[in-house]
Amino acid sequence: MKSSATYVQSVSPDASRLDDATRLLVRLSAVIATGDEAAIRRWMARAARVAPPAHVEEVVLQSYLFCGFPRALNAAREWRRVAPSPAPASDEAEDVTLGAEWRERGERTLAMVYGDMYEKLRLNVRDLHPALDAWMVVDGYGKVLSRPALDLARRELCIVAACAAMGQDRQLHSHLRGALNVGVAPETLREALDAIVELVPAPRMQSARLLLARILGK
Repeated sequence: MKSSATYVQSVSPDASRLDDATRLLVRLSAVIATGDEAAIRRWMARAARVAPPAHVEEVVLQSYLFCGFPRALNAAREWRRVAPSPAPASDEAEDVTLGAEWRERGERTLAMVYGDMYEKLRLNVRDLHPALDAWMVVDGYGKVLSRPALDLARRELCIVAACAAMGQDRQLHSHLRGALNVGVAPETLREALDAIVELVPAPRMQSARLLLARILGK
C-alpha cells in the first residue's frame, strides 16, 4: 500500500513539559530495555490506563532499534494482552516500494536529531560498515523513528530512557543532544531522568546525570 501521508516531525506543545502520559512512556521505555517480563507486564497495564494507545504502540515498535528484537517481541506480547484494540491488519512497513520515501524521511529526521554533527555521523558510521549507515538511515530513522503516530520529541525522550537504563552512554550522549535539537527543554530532560530513577541502577543514573550536566555546561 503506497503511503500518501505527509511526514512532518514537529514538537508538540506538550513536549515542553513532562506530562503524566509522557512520563509513563519514558518509564515504560526504560522497563522494556532492562526489565523482566513481570515488570513489563505491570508497566504495560499502567500504560493502558494512562497513555494514548497509539503512543504506547510506537514506543514498543521503536524498542527493537535500541533494545533488540527479542525484547521488542516480549514487549509487544505484553502490550497485546492489555491494548484496547488488536494489532492493525496492515502497516506501511510491509510495503517494500516505499524504500526511497523511507530514505528521504530518514535523512531528514537524522539531520534534525544530530544537527551540525549529521555529516560527521554519516561518515563515521559508514566507516564502520556501509550496511550500518544504510540501516540507520532507511530502517532506523526512516521506517521507524519517522512514523507519524508519535512526535520526535517524545521518541527522543524514550530513547534517552532506554539508553540510560542499559548504560549505553555513547548513544545516551547523542540522544540527549538529539532531544535538545528537536526542541525538548533542558528541564524536561532532567524530569525524564528523574522519572526513571527507581528503575535504573544508581551508577547508571549518576552517569546519565553527569552526561546531561556536561552537555548543558552545568
